[in-house]
Amino acid sequence: MDIIYYAVIGIVILVALILIWLFNSLVTLKNRIENAWSQIDVQLRRRYDLIPNLIETVKGYTKHEKSVFENVSKARAELMSAKGINDKGKANDALSGALKSLFAIAENYPDLKASENFKLLQEELSGTESKIAFARQFYNDNVMAFNTQIQVFPSSIVAGLLAFKLKEYFELDNSKVREPIKVDFK
Repeated sequence: MDIIYYAVIGIVILVALILIWLFNSLVTLKNRIENAWSQIDVQLRRRYDLIPNLIETVKGYTKHEKSVFENVSKARAELMSAKGINDKGKANDALSGALKSLFAIAENYPDLKASENFKLLQEELSGTESKIAFARQFYNDNVMAFNTQIQVFPSSIVAGLLAFKLKEYFELDNSKVREPIKVDFK
């Protein structure tokens, strides 16, 4: 009788330890996702802060490109006011497209391209874009690990009982990324 009693207690303890481990792994993955998202936010903020300097530098050389500056400013404002991952992704894509247009226009101004200030800003922005891409990759990797964890057995039971929900990926709008940049010199 004692062996059965100890076996039952041992099984209960083992199940409790497994449940604790599963819960802790889900919380760890959830926290990694939140950290990864905050890293994306940091880089988006950095880019947001660089854009006015870039616009002012380019404006000095390109007086008649007003619509491009307006598009960049509008896309910048939309990104900072976007809520949620999907909205931020769409706003980020719009800002990237507007910046590509800005750099395409800069190609037509040799003095601007030669400007040391413009070069530095362009390098800063390029570095920030790389950091955003890396942060997006890190975020999406963590989302994949978390989503997998809450969908596989036995974690799915713990996740369901504790209301862990699938997280959204931070994706690009592929239709806009693959479009050629349209620059209109009117």
